[in-house]
Amino acid sequence: MHRITLALLLLSSPALSATLECRVIGVADGDTLTCLTADKRQERIRLRGIDAPERKQSFGERSRQNLSNLAYGKTATIHWTKRDHWKRIIGSVWVDPADCPGCGHTLDAGRAQLANGMAWWYERYAKEQPQEERHAYEFEQAEARARSVGLWRDPQPIPPWDWRRGKR
Repeated sequence: MHRITLALLLLSSPALSATLECRVIGVADGDTLTCLTADKRQERIRLRGIDAPERKQSFGERSRQNLSNLAYGKTATIHWTKRDHWKRIIGSVWVDPADCPGCGHTLDAGRAQLANGMAWWYERYAKEQPQEERHAYEFEQAEARARSVGLWRDPQPIPPWDWRRGKR
C-alpha cells in the first residue's frame, strides 16, 4: 500500500516531467496541435499556460494560423507533466525559430503566441507552470497588451473562457 501511495505522489509531482520529440502534423487552433512521434503515434498537445481564442471567435483563425506558422511541419520538443481529461498532453512546445532554422529548439511556441497577441496567459493554471515560465508568460501578455498587437487591438477582447460560457 505504501508503494502505491508513493508511486501516486511521484506521478502527480510537478517537479517530474517528461520530454517528447515529435513532428508537428496538425494545428487545431491557437493552443492545440497534433504531433507524430518516432514510433508513428499521434499525440494531441495542448500548450501549457495559454488559452487562445476559439476558431469561431474574433482572432481565432489568426491565432491558429500564427501557431501553424510557428510550428507546423517542424520537429518539436515537448516538455510536459500531465494529460488533461481528453488525454491531451499539457506541455510547452519548443521549435526552431523561423529566422534561425539551425539554432535548435529555442522558441517556446506558447510564449510566442502571447508575444504576438494571439493568446491569453491562462492565469487560472499558472501554478502548473514552472516559475520562470509563469513570469515570462505574464510579461509577454503585458507587453502585447501595451503595444496593442493581435487580439489586444480590440478595445474589449473577450477571453476564450468567457466566450465558451456564452458571453459572446
